[in-house]
Parts: sequence; structure tokens; C-alpha cells
Amino acid sequence: MTDLAIQLTDDKKKCLYLQIYEYIRDEIRAGKLLSGEKLPSARSLAGYLQVARSTVDSAYGQLVAEGYLEARPCKGYFVSPVEELLDLSDSSKKLLEAREEEKPIAESKETELKYDFSPHAISLKDFPFATWKKITRSILVDANSEMFARGDAQGDIRLRETIARYLHSSRGVNGSPEQIVVGAGTDYLFMLLEKILGRHVPIAMEEPTYERAYRIFQSFAYPVTAVGVDRNGMDVAKLQKSGARVAYVMPSHQYPTGIVMPIGRRMELLRWAMEKEDRYLIEDDYDSEFRYRGKPIPSLQASDSAGKVIYLGTFSKSIAPAIRVGYMVLPRKLLDVYRENCGCYASTVSRIDQRILDEFIRDGYFGRYLNKMRKIYRERHDYLLTLLSPFEKNFRISGENAGLHLLLASRRGVTEEELLAAAAREGIRLYGMSQACMEGKRRDPVFRDTVLLGYGAIEKGDLKEGIDLLKKAWSAYL
Repeated sequence: MTDLAIQLTDDKKKCLYLQIYEYIRDEIRAGKLLSGEKLPSARSLAGYLQVARSTVDSAYGQLVAEGYLEARPCKGYFVSPVEELLDLSDSSKKLLEAREEEKPIAESKETELKYDFSPHAISLKDFPFATWKKITRSILVDANSEMFARGDAQGDIRLRETIARYLHSSRGVNGSPEQIVVGAGTDYLFMLLEKILGRHVPIAMEEPTYERAYRIFQSFAYPVTAVGVDRNGMDVAKLQKSGARVAYVMPSHQYPTGIVMPIGRRMELLRWAMEKEDRYLIEDDYDSEFRYRGKPIPSLQASDSAGKVIYLGTFSKSIAPAIRVGYMVLPRKLLDVYRENCGCYASTVSRIDQRILDEFIRDGYFGRYLNKMRKIYRERHDYLLTLLSPFEKNFRISGENAGLHLLLASRRGVTEEELLAAAAREGIRLYGMSQACMEGKRRDPVFRDTVLLGYGAIEKGDLKEGIDLLKKAWSAYL
């Protein structure tokens, strides 16, 4: 129900019922009271304005008679659909013009978006909604007062135990439940890290990298250094020269290049971290679940015996983005720092959501869903590679066999801008490598001819049509 902030005056030329009538009429005409909104009852509005109920009844009656309101028996008064009666006085025209300016410009038919090959999107069509609802209902039926209490700042112990078992079995991560911190996405965990590691910490990031993490570290006033990657990942020789105290890496599937860091380079990184007491590695293991050839790649943390790796993960890609549950495994030497500096922060994930996720994993639903999605993504991955075979003569295809995107680089030196613009003219949205390059390095010649092609959210039938359109768009480059 909408409240009405009507201010009545002592104007003898305009009776009270007319003031009420004109206020509501003008609010409807200006679009401030929308079609279907319920108004206060005549009794409650009369009590609020301290006028006789008959005064409000008269105003409402006139508005009903003119079609501004409709009276529904036993329900009350509601705003009628009166868009055609909008007041087009100068002030209202300006309001409408301003609203029109806020709307995105409609794309022409020639540029209408048909397929979005986002590297971040996932398929939600096959999510087990019925199972999730069943678990939710069961938990709410059995809920007690304890579940609605504040809970542990690190996350409920049951969920942390479950995550610890899952990470050890699937990623080789060595960490007890007390080392795990659960939070609403990696953004919150990054914020905690700023409190744990300290302010103005020099940090090195792979170039190119995950732009969102880069922006967050910048917001902490961290001096960020871009360290180039070679075919094995972050160049440790360049890292040595950067003066960084912390290195942010994605060794199991580097974003966006898709590089898998071999064991030799991992050992070099660990040796770099062990050279000084205050050096650490942040391992972002964002989509390690999706690998389509060979055995799963163990985490970098699995090889860490000196407590130098801070492990980050999330369920955003393996389950759904809306779950908003991330986790961090801290080295034991940082636990005391966390408790001292972050003890005042409460958990940012609802205890009910934590319980649902815990049972979803414990009861085997997560494992079955993950296996199903691996199969679906593998089929899309293999089919996409088949569709791209006509491109191989003039494009290098890389980043395959893991993750949810591929990379296409022009062998003829066609720039990223030209490739994206040509695709857009056929209604295809692609993503440039420059979006993953740090500010000031967006014209790096190594990446100026490369685009990302995500396939996670596009079904096989649509993949063919999308690639056919891309083939048409890039006909001059094939």
C-alpha cells in the first residue's frame, strides 16, 4: 500500500476534499502513482489527515468517477491504468524526457543482439531447482532458534567441514575447517585479505588478468604491478624485479589465456614466496571443476608445505552466480592475524543458505550436478571446436580443454576492434582480450588481435547458428 504525503492548507477558496482529489490526480498524471498501486483506505487516510471520513470519501468518489481510481469490493482503492491521461504540462514533459534519456537506445534490427558469447556466463537451464527447493523446505520445517542466531564469523562449522573435505578430495587442498573463511563472494574475501595482509601492500598480477580483482586491489590503494605471462604462466624472473610482496595467480586455468601452470613453474613461485617471511601467493581457483582432457590439475596450495598460499574458491560457476558463496583457506600463520583484525566482521552469508549448500554437497546432489554439467560443457566445447575448424587457417585457437571459453587470435593481424565490430554488425557479442589487460597496457601488441569466445550459456543448436553468423561477419578475414 502506498502512503500519501498530502499537505492540506487553510485556503478557503479550495475545500479540503478538492485538495485531496487534486493531489492524488496530479500524482497519477505525473506517473508517481503507478497503475495497480493500492491507496490507503478512506478511514486510515482520514485519520492521518485529521479530517472527516466523508471528506476523503468525496475525493475518492470523484477520482473513481473520472477513472483515475477503481474501487474493488472488500479490497480498497487502486490506481487505474491511465497512461493516456498523463499530464503533458511543461514540468511533466521534462520529467518524461528525462526518463526517456535514461533508457538505453534501442538497437536497430541490423545490430540487434542475437548471441552473447560471454566468457563469464554459465548454463542454468539444467540446475536442479526442484532439489534445491526440497532441501530449502526441509530445512525451514526443521528450523529452530539456533539457525536464526548470528553464527560464526568464519561460517558455520558444518559447511566448513564439508568444504574442507570437498577441496581435499577434488583439489588436493590441505586445510582444516578452522582455516576456512566463508563469505558472500570473492569481493568480500578480498576485503578481508586487505585487513589481513595490511595496507599499501605491493602486489603483482598476471598480465592479462581478472580485471575485477585488479580493480578491487586498486581500490585498496595497493601498488599493482603487471607481470607478463609466458606459455607456463607468470614469469618469475619478472616477478623478482617487481618488488611485490604478494602475487595473485590462477595456476590451474589462467584467466583469460587458459594457461595451465606446470609443476616446475609452481615450484619457482613457491620458492619466491619462501625467500621472505612476509611474501604470499593468492591462488584464485575460479573454475577448476571444468577440465575436459586428462586428469584434474591439483591446486598450487596442494604443493605448499611452508604456509605461503592463500587459496580462494567460489561456487558461482560450479553451482550458480546467485549462490554468492565463496571461501578462503588461510595459512595457519595468518589465522591469528585474521582473528585479531577481522574478528569484528560478521558472516556475510545467511545461515539458512549455508545449511542449504551444506546439505546439497553432503547428500551428493552437488557431485551429480557437477558431473552432469561437465558432460554438457564438454559436448559444447567439442562441438564448438568442430564448428571453428574453418577458422583455423587464419585464426589461432587456444585455451581449449578446460574452462568455459576459447581464444581466437587473427593470424593476419586483424585487430581486436575490427573483429568485435564486424561481429556486432551481425548481432554477435564477443569480448576482447584488452578487457583483461591492466590500465595503461591495453595496446599490448601481443593481445591486440585476440578475442574471447565463451560457450557456457549457449546450447549446441544455438552455437551452430552463432558461429555461422560469425563466419559471415568475418568472411573478409577467413
